Amino acid sequence: MPRVIVDVMPKPEILDPQGKAVTGALKRLGYSGLSVRQGKRFEVEVEGEITDERLAQIREAADTLLANTTIEAYNVRVDK
Repeated sequence: MPRVIVDVMPKPEILDPQGKAVTGALKRLGYSGLSVRQGKRFEVEVEGEITDERLAQIREAADTLLANTTIEAYNVRVDK
């Protein structure tokens, strides 16, 4: 079954306390020079072919439900 990935991340200007906590933990564990921002990944399985109309439907779902577009940005891509 074909799959579409929706990656959701906080917008750059939005504070990311979870990413900041992970960054701090990595530093304490000796992993210096790394900076983490934490987001979400949705895997959407599609019945049939992935068409432009189906991708538009998934983008609308991401815009409506999967991401809070006030503070998050999303990217929709076909899984290879």
